[in-house]
Amino acid sequence: MPQSYRWYRELNGYHWFVLMVAALGWMFDCLDQQLFVLARQPAMTELLGGSPSQAVIDERGGYATSIFLMGWAIGGLFFGVLGDRVGRARTMVLTILLYSVFTGLSALSTSFWDFCVYRFLTGLGVGGEFAVGIALVAEVMPDRARPYCLSLLQALSVVGNITAAFLAMGFGTLAQRGVIQSSWRPMFAVGALPALVALLIRARLREPERWQAASRGAGELRKLGSYGELFGHPVWRRHAFVGLGLAFAGVVGLWAVAFYTPDLVGNTVKLQALAEGVAPEQLKGIVPKWKGIASIALNLGAALGMVGFAFLTQRMGRRPAFAVCFVAALASSAAVFSYLREMHQLFWLLPIMGSCIFSLFAGYAIYLPELFPTHLRSTGTSFCYNVGRFVAALGPALLGWLTGNVFRDTAEPLRNAGLTMCVVFALGLFVLPFAPETKGRPLPE
Repeated sequence: MPQSYRWYRELNGYHWFVLMVAALGWMFDCLDQQLFVLARQPAMTELLGGSPSQAVIDERGGYATSIFLMGWAIGGLFFGVLGDRVGRARTMVLTILLYSVFTGLSALSTSFWDFCVYRFLTGLGVGGEFAVGIALVAEVMPDRARPYCLSLLQALSVVGNITAAFLAMGFGTLAQRGVIQSSWRPMFAVGALPALVALLIRARLREPERWQAASRGAGELRKLGSYGELFGHPVWRRHAFVGLGLAFAGVVGLWAVAFYTPDLVGNTVKLQALAEGVAPEQLKGIVPKWKGIASIALNLGAALGMVGFAFLTQRMGRRPAFAVCFVAALASSAAVFSYLREMHQLFWLLPIMGSCIFSLFAGYAIYLPELFPTHLRSTGTSFCYNVGRFVAALGPALLGWLTGNVFRDTAEPLRNAGLTMCVVFALGLFVLPFAPETKGRPLPE
């Protein structure tokens, strides 16, 4: 077996503990995200009142998603700086508590607008957790093991996504049988449980030695978590905008394409069931079941893609690996929105799409920390990922606008809107010529 495949032999007990804690934080972060994705349509249906059309439900769902992403971006920028200034572990505790509490409060929503407020506040915590988590893992792990640990961290996030899918299926069945009135409120209530992870983090996790050294050496010439220093240095400024461009393409593609595939499946199932004479009441169980299956299929592929990216990038380099994945993400997502019309197709189309799109996010976890020095690592990573998300918040809003306006009178507005949005993955290819190759290099100090 090649030596690079034995990276795990370099990890001691504390390394595994750090990886576990960061994985739990990110896993529950993704659980809360996916609960929103799967509960979005039933929540909009109930909160809008009356009998809203499918186009209106999808349009308002797009706006709610954009508001969530705006909170994510703002929280990421703030907590990214805080992670550099007060420490990775302390900041992670705050972000987990924030997204857990407000996910739980989303279950108490009474209107579209207070639902959006809760989603915005949830987004603040969700956005902050990613950058401090990957900065923590990147700085603690041995150099040779770092890419594999970061890709594994991302891959384990699918456990949260798949758990959300099973919750959606289970609560959907209970709603169909009349045990509970609706499925989406209990789903959000479960999202409050990750707050317990904060107790584990607080008890044993210590700050990375790299950060402690940077903190002791900070002064007038080098400030911790400073956007002024990030943009005042020509190299770090260039890296920040390169990372932003790469993240923008993937984040828009994830939230305006990939995360709408369960809705696409739900709409397809609904049309087929109604055409076959299935009673509308029965759809309460049928649609969540198939949306949950779609999410599981997507995320099983995602896990393979994220683990695979580490091996691909160690063999090819960072830039060629990103190029392959951007092209694959464009082709696979276009295929799903063009051809998925029978339920048996989702069992192979969605895993391929999930593998291609989510592999990009393993790339961000590996690559973005390699662009910045220790005293700016969380700040720089947050800028790339979360300003990209702030701009990307326009993606779901644009998809909602396309669904509710441009394609409103077509047979399947969401399908046509999603197919249009797939082109966003091509934008990442235009950024790659400006991206530095960091394969085999140590983290900047």
